[in-house]
Amino acid sequence: MRIGLTGGIATGKSTVSRLLEARGVRIVDADVIARDVMNPGQPLLAAVAARFGPEFLLPEGGLDRRRMAEHIFNRPEERQALNAIVHPAIRAEIRRQVDAHEAADPEAIVAADIPLLYESGLEDLYEKIVVVYVPRPVQLTRLMRRDGLTPEQAEGRLNAQLDIEDKKRRADYVIDNAGTPEETRHQVDRLLESLRAR
Repeated sequence: MRIGLTGGIATGKSTVSRLLEARGVRIVDADVIARDVMNPGQPLLAAVAARFGPEFLLPEGGLDRRRMAEHIFNRPEERQALNAIVHPAIRAEIRRQVDAHEAADPEAIVAADIPLLYESGLEDLYEKIVVVYVPRPVQLTRLMRRDGLTPEQAEGRLNAQLDIEDKKRRADYVIDNAGTPEETRHQVDRLLESLRAR
């Protein structure tokens, strides 16, 4: 079974992903893939540098992710240009890894951890969608604390994604990560019981 795992920035999706993996779910992480395809020497990195300029590269040749994030989050047209370069390669590698997990174990639950799953229109590729949720004020506070952002910067990043309430409404399953770690673990266990009973 292939499921899509998503949420908003700073909702705790990585925590839920680790809990799922510890319980035997095969994880395909879009963020890891996105980093790998942008390593020095990769053709996508050269394409990004050609489009945006060499100032978005670090001295050692990698992408300056922080600078790029600042550049695109309040510029939708620039974000779309970056996505047009990198998303096709990321999607292809997600599909390859999911297929490989399913071929190795047809009974496995494979979770594709994709932050922008809905924004990218990928929900139809998965049998069920799990959204990791916290209310927007909690999301905003966590994001400012985690990344050292001002309220304006944090709002800009949240506004660059589909609103978390919309994601929650569209989900097949919701993990509410606003409570204690123990409450989150219980919800993950219940989710897996439900998925494995299908």
